[in-house]
Amino acid sequence: MCGIIGITSNKPVSSSILNSLKKLEYRGYDSAGIATINEGLINEVKCQGRVDVLEKNISQINLLGNVGIGHVRWATHGMPSTVNAHPHSTESISVVHNGIIENSSVLKKQLIEKGHKFKSQTDTEVIVHLLTEYLKKNELNEAIIKTLNDLDGSFALGIIFKEMPDLIIGARRGSPLAVGYGPNENYLGSDSYALKSMTNKITYLNDGEFCVIRKKEIDFFDSKGNKVNKKILQLSKSDQNYEKGEYKHFMAKEIDEQPITIKNCINEYIDKINNEINLLNFPWKKDEIKSIKLIGCGTAFHSCLVGKYWFEQLTNLDVQVDIASEFRYRKNKFNKDCLYIFISQSGETADTYAALDLCNKNDMKTCSIVNVVESSIARDSKFVLPIHCGPEIGVASTKAFLGQMLVIYLLCVKISFFKGDINKHKYIEKIKNLKLLSDLVNKTISAENKIQLICNTFANAKGSMFLGRGYSYPIALEGALKLKELAYIHAEGYPAGEMKHGPLALIEDGMPVVVIAPKDEHYKKTISNMQEVIARGAKVLLITNKEDDQVVSENIWQKIEIENIENDLYPFLVTIPLQKLAYYTALKKGYDIDKPRNLAKSVTVE
Repeated sequence: MCGIIGITSNKPVSSSILNSLKKLEYRGYDSAGIATINEGLINEVKCQGRVDVLEKNISQINLLGNVGIGHVRWATHGMPSTVNAHPHSTESISVVHNGIIENSSVLKKQLIEKGHKFKSQTDTEVIVHLLTEYLKKNELNEAIIKTLNDLDGSFALGIIFKEMPDLIIGARRGSPLAVGYGPNENYLGSDSYALKSMTNKITYLNDGEFCVIRKKEIDFFDSKGNKVNKKILQLSKSDQNYEKGEYKHFMAKEIDEQPITIKNCINEYIDKINNEINLLNFPWKKDEIKSIKLIGCGTAFHSCLVGKYWFEQLTNLDVQVDIASEFRYRKNKFNKDCLYIFISQSGETADTYAALDLCNKNDMKTCSIVNVVESSIARDSKFVLPIHCGPEIGVASTKAFLGQMLVIYLLCVKISFFKGDINKHKYIEKIKNLKLLSDLVNKTISAENKIQLICNTFANAKGSMFLGRGYSYPIALEGALKLKELAYIHAEGYPAGEMKHGPLALIEDGMPVVVIAPKDEHYKKTISNMQEVIARGAKVLLITNKEDDQVVSENIWQKIEIENIENDLYPFLVTIPLQKLAYYTALKKGYDIDKPRNLAKSVTVE
């Protein structure tokens, strides 16, 4: 979850490293640091806290050097502190690391016995000492290979050397790492987003590979030290200047961008003239897919759950959903007729990538739905469906969630027609309704509602519950997650019908409860469950659509009305008030909305 950057150039690099670290801060913001080489010395500046603190520290000195590495940290081993911040250095070597070294305690003990002294509590520090030890008797590449072979776990590494002030070593196993090409300088970074402001020419390291980067050349090697040729990808520069603009937070901007996200995605996938969903180069025949498995983590997992309802509703396929971190450790019975669909905003989620890798090793049909088409998950999937959201910087996902759901729905509708589970008339009707979605999302976002007025109640609450049935149940889970992520309030998402089976005991007088009840086939049952909650003293916020209501009593606390839409598409609209609720509650409490505590955007460790 950490972010790393490295630059070797013919000019000072500290300023460029700082700018890249600001872009990488969504990956971690517990601490930050930079190391450069100048006049035969490694110069290191580190701090606990954000990159702006690091920038202030650097402004007080003249941090020179044409080669350098930088790091933003999401803490795993060792609490956030200056001493635990990266880079970690000996007199001759400095290292930045994203990942977890699982055998660090064993290696540390061995190195201490050889006379090495450790300063930090991190797992990373063993790398710099191990490499220092191997360099006593080995050439550079051999020392690198031996060091990497000794490490158990995952890593993306950037390494600089006092005695070799013109180069950076990059190495990867399990964690993403990109290399960028520039004029008289070259780059190393955790992802393309950090490099796009400097270059649009990118190469990605595969697992087990390492590279030697100089300002005018880059060499790549496999795990045995054999040279390998790498393809250079030309990236779009359209997203490189993505900024908050007039918005106070990226999350607020990204909520408001959801109509254009929907429109962009629909424009990419729907032929409006021929009323057709285009999934170009779909590699399988209709009789080759007899089941579906949707796999993801966090918010992406919630999009999988919504997808399960859609596939069950519109197809005759057997559909299962799995949490990626659990999938890879079970004794899975792989099925050649199953389409395994992996959902990830970043395309670098470690558990999701590991699940994909497991499926690939068993020669399964793999499809990924991602926002970053250059990502590891996208590159290793047999079929890729981008969500076309553009950068999402806020740690709590908003527009990417709607984008994930939309692409899952497009895939579901296409497969249902492809396999003959819905007829041509129904297929065209679904497409027609999709064309209306962007405008309805925009109306839902723009509608004057009570959220800013009612967030005080949530801000002062000890806990909350989110209830729904059918499609609304996974949205309840997502709403609860958003409130937890941003406002640090304990919140539970629950199937409304399950309240009687235990959770009703949690209801206290004045407790805020969100009930998601669009007027679908579950509406009356959900309202009955709502009344059970009200009877125990809860203050209910009802989210439903605009229709005359003969069922709801006057006992509800507040009601937010969304636009009317086909039942299949209600998840897109009911999500928006929940995003705003979490946002304004966190704002009321004065929390850092774009960078909530203990979290990072891209989860690249297990």
